[in-house]
Amino acid sequence: MEHRLRTPLLAEDIHKLRAGDTVYLSGTIYTARDKAHAKLRSCGCLPVDLSGATLYHCGPLIIDDIVISAGPTTSGRMARYSEEVVSHGVRAIIGKGGVPGEGLQGKCVYLAYPGGCGAAAAGQLRVLQVHLPELGMAEAMWELEATDLGPMIVAIDCHGGDLYRDVKKSVQERLKPDR
Repeated sequence: MEHRLRTPLLAEDIHKLRAGDTVYLSGTIYTARDKAHAKLRSCGCLPVDLSGATLYHCGPLIIDDIVISAGPTTSGRMARYSEEVVSHGVRAIIGKGGVPGEGLQGKCVYLAYPGGCGAAAAGQLRVLQVHLPELGMAEAMWELEATDLGPMIVAIDCHGGDLYRDVKKSVQERLKPDR
């Protein structure tokens, strides 16, 4: 099923999503990579209100406040922060490769954006503001306005559906030797 959502996301927005659904997202999103996550944890202060927010695991290339490229980075590096950002109200995480779904249940979804599509994403994003600029361009927390960002796949829903887990299980079953 296809969904067009606007941030900030409400609980009912994410509860209607199921693993495998397609999402296009409009509204404010925030980028955050390793250093931004670590900084948020170490200082305990947030430069933005994350209630209903979408967090994009991305290190964009921005020149003169124009987004040149904004492809996803591997979410596994930020997985240890997932439950913490969700506790601050994040309702959607965008990235590639997934995160453990247990910390998302009932609260957040994981949206997979195709790797290698940074230029396509850039055309759907506009710079609003930069937070934590001292971390450098790729690691700063960028506040971006998205217009129909997508398509993204709901890879992990808030009900326990997890495409990564399902694919891994399917492969393991197919590789079992015949008995």
